[in-house]
Parts: sequence; structure tokens; C-alpha cells
Amino acid sequence: MKRLLFPFLIVLFFGNAHAQTTFQRPTYVNYTELGGLFGLVASGTTTMQTVENRLSFTAQTFNGVQLSRRLAVGGLVGIDWYKAALLMPVGAGFRFDLARHPHQNVRLLAIADAGYGLAWLHKGSTGYEVTGGWMINPGIALRVGKPSSTAFVLSLSYKRQTADIQKPITGNDIQRDEHRVYNRLCIRMGIAF
Repeated sequence: MKRLLFPFLIVLFFGNAHAQTTFQRPTYVNYTELGGLFGLVASGTTTMQTVENRLSFTAQTFNGVQLSRRLAVGGLVGIDWYKAALLMPVGAGFRFDLARHPHQNVRLLAIADAGYGLAWLHKGSTGYEVTGGWMINPGIALRVGKPSSTAFVLSLSYKRQTADIQKPITGNDIQRDEHRVYNRLCIRMGIAF
């Protein structure tokens, strides 16, 4: 047992010392993307529902630090323009490089963002009030370009955004509030540096 423990400790010590000498200082990263949110929307009563295809505009910028060769973390801000709500998601996220070789020009990234969609920019009709809600956005991205320079980015992700709408009471209504959940396929393209 002691014979196996000593070489293990030597490898652990020198491996750790080597890892500390190759550490790089965190550098600034940015991913700026534009695209579309694609989904189906069901509306109406349970006996007579209408299902429609919807396409909404989305834009997002991720600003952060590259903590290691493969991991970047940071904050994000964006715009999601749904038919009945203009929301501004603000949150945090990470970008993880799935490529094992540091010199590849085409890289596959795992992305995950989470935050809150604010309704600061929304201007609704009189009596209608929109408040934002929680947002999650996991997916994958393809980064094409040299690792240390500007690159083209194409991302595919799932976006879930909630919002609450308070409508004015009319006629015999007691309440007309809605809790909306936007489930969308998100396709964006842009640049990274």
C-alpha cells in the first residue's frame, strides 16, 4: 500500500505544480449575436384552440472573462421581441469549449444562460401592464475562427421565458390576468472576440 501511495503523491505534487505554472491570466471575451425565436403558440378556450407559428426577434451580448482555455463566465443582456411583450433579459452564463485540442479553428461550445427578463422597454396599450419573469437558455454553439482572434458564432438553444400580463377588466370579468410561458427554439448568429 505504501509503495503505491508514494508515487501517487509524487505525481499529484508535480502535476499540481505544473498546472500552476501554465495558468493564464483571465482575459475579456464577448459574444454578440442576433437571431430568431421560433415556436408554436396555442390560444383560445380549451374547446376551441388556435395554434399558430410564431417568429420573434432576439439579440444578445455576453461579456465575461475566459477563466481557462475551455471555460468563460460572464453576464449578459439582450432583447426579446415577442408579439405581445418586449422583454430585456439580464443574467449570467457560461461558455464551455468541448474541443480537447487548443488549436482547432472550429469549436463546439456548450452554453447556458439564466436570468430575469425585464419589461423596462415595453410600452403597452392603456390598462395593460407587462412584468417580466425568469429565463433559462441552454444550448450549443459553433465557433469558427482562430482561438485568439475574432470568430463567427452560430448557436442553437432552447429558451424559456416567463411574463405576466395584467389586462383591464371589462364587462362581467372578475380577472383577466395572464401568466405566459414562452418556450422557443432560438437560432442566433454573430461574432465572438
